[in-house]
Amino acid sequence: MAPPTCGVRSRRRAPRSSVLLVATLLGAFAACKDPPRKEPPAPPASAPAPVLAATVGDPLHGKQLIAELQCNRCHDGTDAPPPPPNKQCVQCHADIITGKFKASAALLAKWRPVVADLTDAPSLVGTDQRLRRDWVAGYLAKPHDLRPGLAPSMPRLALTAAQISDLAAYLVLADHPPEPAPDGDLEVGRRLIESKGCITCHAMSGVPGLVASPLTVNLKPEELARGRRLAPDLRHTRARQTPSQTTRWLRDPHSVKSDSAMPRVPLTDSEVKNLVAFLHKRELEPVTPPAPVVRLPLLGRRVTFAEVDRRVFHRTCWHCHSEPDYAIGDGGPGNSGGFGFKPRGLNLSDFNGIAAGFLDDKGERSSVFAAGPDGVPRLVASLLARHAEERGADTGAIRGMPLGYPPVAMEDIQLVDTWISQGRPR
Repeated sequence: MAPPTCGVRSRRRAPRSSVLLVATLLGAFAACKDPPRKEPPAPPASAPAPVLAATVGDPLHGKQLIAELQCNRCHDGTDAPPPPPNKQCVQCHADIITGKFKASAALLAKWRPVVADLTDAPSLVGTDQRLRRDWVAGYLAKPHDLRPGLAPSMPRLALTAAQISDLAAYLVLADHPPEPAPDGDLEVGRRLIESKGCITCHAMSGVPGLVASPLTVNLKPEELARGRRLAPDLRHTRARQTPSQTTRWLRDPHSVKSDSAMPRVPLTDSEVKNLVAFLHKRELEPVTPPAPVVRLPLLGRRVTFAEVDRRVFHRTCWHCHSEPDYAIGDGGPGNSGGFGFKPRGLNLSDFNGIAAGFLDDKGERSSVFAAGPDGVPRLVASLLARHAEERGADTGAIRGMPLGYPPVAMEDIQLVDTWISQGRPR
């Protein structure tokens, strides 16, 4: 029986009719019912999102893709049948926390700290009423970190432009044309953002100096914690929603998304108007992306597999790249396939599995240690690529690993790099 994930975070699920895309989980090495949905395209967490021209798509094929891409492994509200227990990524983490997962008390105690932040994923309930189709398409094409309080983010899946259009058409059944933002007092809107307690859960990058005040509604500690994890950066509101969608959301979030983590905050019509004006019209300062990382020099000391396994493979990689017979019948998407990725047969749970390599696009065994054109071993290149993705960079065919999770620390990548350069001693 496999312990839960890697040392990063995840999400949760509910029934629905329209569906966004699977957002969380690890990877392929080389790679439930409520109102509908909608949104425009988004870039990295800095500039305004680019808009994909294609908004025409086949919603029936989009629904089929939702099942094929296994979005319900992480997200509720997909209208797809629930996956088997060994593929319920987020639910598995939640069951570990509550003690429902079948394992010894000692193992549960060991796993709980690892998965404590991995029990939530945004549901796809109500996407048609709260999102714009062009944003959904842009986000699927180039995901970015939308929720600062949630460790995982939407991974970059292997999608064609046509598939993206079909998914967006399913998630947002009727496109919502652009609208002018309502006239309102932006300074009053700013004061309301602060005084109503919005900054308790939300960030709004590009608007410096916002002050968090206590929430004006009472929430249980666990409700507040969940709200903070799932709260999106308000910077992206104007790209994700039309002003009328934001207005409906502020008046009653649960009428738009029945399982929303956001409480209904009592607001007058005037307050709603000023808040919508602030969210849609307030000038945003550019957000500086993370600085490019520099590959660290090799260590001068000996590095063994045991050290690399403890700090990297068994902490971050192995739950998605493991042995099916051990991992409750599923080797994870990086071994047995998933999220639209073909099986790669990459087992990072032990020395022999890693040495066996992965299945390339021709179905032939290839080494994860082979150097690419730039001389960087493939395994190291994938770990470095995740840092590049965090900056919004295009990494081409190489998927940053861990897929959809925070990057591995540069010092740990240095450890892997050094171990490979030393001939991979046990």
